[in-house]
Amino acid sequence: MPVPSDAPGSLDPLAATSPPEPRTVRDALDPVGLLDLRDPGDPAGAGDPRDPVGVRDPRDPLGLRGDAPMLAAWLDFTRQAAAGELSPMAVPGHKQRQDLVGAVIAGDAPFYGGLDTIKHADHLRAEGEARAAALWGADWCRFSVAGSTHGNQALALAVGEPGQKVIINRTLHRSLLLGLVLAGLYPVWVTPEVDPASGLPGGVAVSAVEQALGAHPDACAVFLGDPTYVGTVADLAGHAAAAHAAGVPLIVDSAWAAHLGFHPDLPPHAIAAGADAMVTSAHKALPAYTQGALVLARTERLDPARLDRAFEATHTTSPAGAIMASIDAARALLARDGEWLCGRLLRAVAAARRRLREVPGLDVLDGPGVEPTKLVVLLAGTGAHGNLVEADLIAAGMPVEMADRDTIIPIPTIADDGESIAAFTEVLITAIERNRGKPRYPAPAAAWTVRPQTVLGPREAFFASNQTVPADAAVGRVSAELIAPYPPGVPVLAPGELITAEAIAALREVAADGGRIAYAADPTLATFQVLAGY
Repeated sequence: MPVPSDAPGSLDPLAATSPPEPRTVRDALDPVGLLDLRDPGDPAGAGDPRDPVGVRDPRDPLGLRGDAPMLAAWLDFTRQAAAGELSPMAVPGHKQRQDLVGAVIAGDAPFYGGLDTIKHADHLRAEGEARAAALWGADWCRFSVAGSTHGNQALALAVGEPGQKVIINRTLHRSLLLGLVLAGLYPVWVTPEVDPASGLPGGVAVSAVEQALGAHPDACAVFLGDPTYVGTVADLAGHAAAAHAAGVPLIVDSAWAAHLGFHPDLPPHAIAAGADAMVTSAHKALPAYTQGALVLARTERLDPARLDRAFEATHTTSPAGAIMASIDAARALLARDGEWLCGRLLRAVAAARRRLREVPGLDVLDGPGVEPTKLVVLLAGTGAHGNLVEADLIAAGMPVEMADRDTIIPIPTIADDGESIAAFTEVLITAIERNRGKPRYPAPAAAWTVRPQTVLGPREAFFASNQTVPADAAVGRVSAELIAPYPPGVPVLAPGELITAEAIAALREVAADGGRIAYAADPTLATFQVLAGY
């Protein structure tokens, strides 16, 4: 009788030569010990998580499938596809063939009809989302394949009624402004203070929100972006208390903060701080596919049925199974190894900050009001222009998230280790030295200093008749369009806002400095779209 290849005493010739099954994150990344990925601050590797044994699928090196049902389904589907066991008569149209458009479709699996049958896949989805809700301490969760943009707009649709006011901070992503258009909500803006030493915004003060709520007792919600794009943080617990005292929910765009709350040296995530809902991008801080995001809520002040309706209203009916599975896998990784991975990231970023501060004239954003894994490099004291530094980094194969004249913002994540961040830091220093100039004072970007004057509600303005006028004639008119300079992508003008000479000058300055003018009908800024009759 043949001996099974996995039985004791097997004669499998590979059994003696196969590398041992990975037992830790480090072992899985380096199964034959060619690299030492330990941090200098953890030379013995004592902080490594202990992973379950028995991992056999190289596509799941850390053995996450046992706690990630969507990942397990994706692994099964793609294995069958690779083995030629599937002949689907359903979408997607590539039918798992790579001999037509090539490898670009590798790994693509529909959630409905791929990861599970069309009639049963919602059970699989609900199981994965319930695990995420439990991890973040929420009682409602949905996975989005359309990024935090979709999550923000869904949450805007989940509160109030058309025409109602919301307290909202201005240093927000364009998705929330367009969420106001979709929902017909009217903004009451609150703005953060700008730090003159760095030219960057801090978190919104609790007192600013309290004052806005007091002046507008008919507001139906508070919307905040926290951490900000530059990593500054506010007192979310204080904001939650202020909102709840006024009888309204606090909703937080935490797109950059999916890792917060998973290490004792990190700030709590928004739900833990008392927020009623948060959206966070699994693809920004966690190792998930681009466009993967989570929307989480506590339903004491939000209606779960309306949350579902709002979410589905703008989400695709054909979610990509690979994106859904990657969110599930990232959640499982964070649940099991998050503290160790975040600890490694904290040590690496702290070391990078120390090294950068050794460079004359160079500084980093730091302190109790800054998210400690954020690396924001302040260039003004070196005289180097951020766009030139960025060009050198791109040439070196190290593109960054953001660069303007005075600031460079790379994005370290839990996928980085001490070695990769240290290597980037040295290349960055070389680029700064190559472009060093006369020290200067930082100039706050237009996005951080805009003081909007709302003339008409965003929805009313969006659908109103409009016309194109020369830039000089646009001053004093009401904008029909949203215009956001990149970096950082925060709107300077929005539908329904008064166009000022200062706003046009600020946008032109960004364009002249090499920035991108996004969403404008005329990105040259020679003309503007304005409301007819205003």
